[in-house]
Amino acid sequence: MSNRFAVVLAAGKGTRMKSELYKVLHPVLGKPMVQHVIDQLNAIQLSSITTVVGHGAEKVQEQLGDESAFVVQGEQLGTGHAVLQAKPYLKDKQGTTIVVCGDTPLLTADTIQSVLDYHEKEEAKVTLLTAHAHEPTGYGRIIRDDAGQVERIVEEKDATTQEKGVQEINTGTYAFDNQLLFEALDQISNDNAQGEYYLPDVIEIAQQKQEKVLAYQTMDFRETVGVNDRVALSQAEAFMKERINEQHMRNGVTIVDPNQTYITPDVAIEQDVTIYPGCYIQGNTTIRNGAQIGPNTEINDCEIGQHTIIRHSVATSSEIGKRVQVGPFAHIRPEASVGNDVKVGNFVEIKKSSIEDESKVPHLSYIGDAQIGRGVNIGCGTITVNYDGKNKFKTKIEDDAFIGCNANLIAPVTVGEGALVAAGSTINQDVPSDALSIGRAKQVNKEEYAKKYK
Repeated sequence: MSNRFAVVLAAGKGTRMKSELYKVLHPVLGKPMVQHVIDQLNAIQLSSITTVVGHGAEKVQEQLGDESAFVVQGEQLGTGHAVLQAKPYLKDKQGTTIVVCGDTPLLTADTIQSVLDYHEKEEAKVTLLTAHAHEPTGYGRIIRDDAGQVERIVEEKDATTQEKGVQEINTGTYAFDNQLLFEALDQISNDNAQGEYYLPDVIEIAQQKQEKVLAYQTMDFRETVGVNDRVALSQAEAFMKERINEQHMRNGVTIVDPNQTYITPDVAIEQDVTIYPGCYIQGNTTIRNGAQIGPNTEINDCEIGQHTIIRHSVATSSEIGKRVQVGPFAHIRPEASVGNDVKVGNFVEIKKSSIEDESKVPHLSYIGDAQIGRGVNIGCGTITVNYDGKNKFKTKIEDDAFIGCNANLIAPVTVGEGALVAAGSTINQDVPSDALSIGRAKQVNKEEYAKKYK
């Protein structure tokens, strides 16, 4: 296999998006469009990736980091001019260059791989990725000769009425012999309706040299769709959501209502998981077999154990063990670690805390910066008072302790193994193991006082 290079076109301003956000940074299922493209390129074996940036270059570079080299297109003079900016990196290299657009987030690694394999197997100098569009308006048309070979590409604004009726369209993805590409880019002109240097003009130059030009037609037009406005953005989101959900269902996941379930591309879900409607599952989340998620649950960057149930809740950047019950209406904030057979009940908030196996926080509690042992019961309304206005402090509750309802544990404080904290107590000193701690004012009853008050 020859060397393979990629050039990603991401310099367009995207004025039709009507947004201050750089076009290719608009998210599709939670991830910027250009990141989707880079991820698919990284899934195949390439020697290098070069991204052409323009307006908003710094933000694109910040997003992609060291996943790509970068070149800047100072003026927007067309796709040919954009690729030409990569010449210092690629002009002397032997191999194949794949050119893709940064606003095609649905393009898959399998399709890119197929184009490259076909191009190299057929020893072509140029291979176009094409698709059949029922409504081709806005796309360049593939014009073939009588023998069915690619003759040229005609842009929409330069096409005749007859040419506009052609439904095979140019997707904007090409495989080139690298040296031919940069030799031809030096020869193209901007003598067209837009006054731009079109990358497809390389095809005409290749044909003039009697080089082999081929087309590889994808079976799924949708994956080639470029996003130029908010309508197309929503369509891309819908297509990707459908594709991802279908893949999970075919792998043994039950998604009760796919139309109301949003799962981003990096999520891993094992067999026999059930996802109920209204869920948004994103980031590097893994859900183990037998778990039940939802309805109306948001999970981001979490590890969810086997047979855990999470309902009407939010969990972020945390680990949740096996057979855990979460919710309804719980909030598990970043850096929480929840053990096996734990209950995190309704209106409970967990933040940067560990809860070991078989402990329970059933309802209406805030557990922040805490270390909770095994078999602990946290009564309703308990708060770990972790913040003094300047610093955060840790609460430690050891195994088998029992915290009564409406207790305030003022950190730093430790409740020892097997200890009891009486309901309504405010605890600001350590509680020894097996002790009963009462930290509340003595009750006083004033007879007949209520009548006087009224």
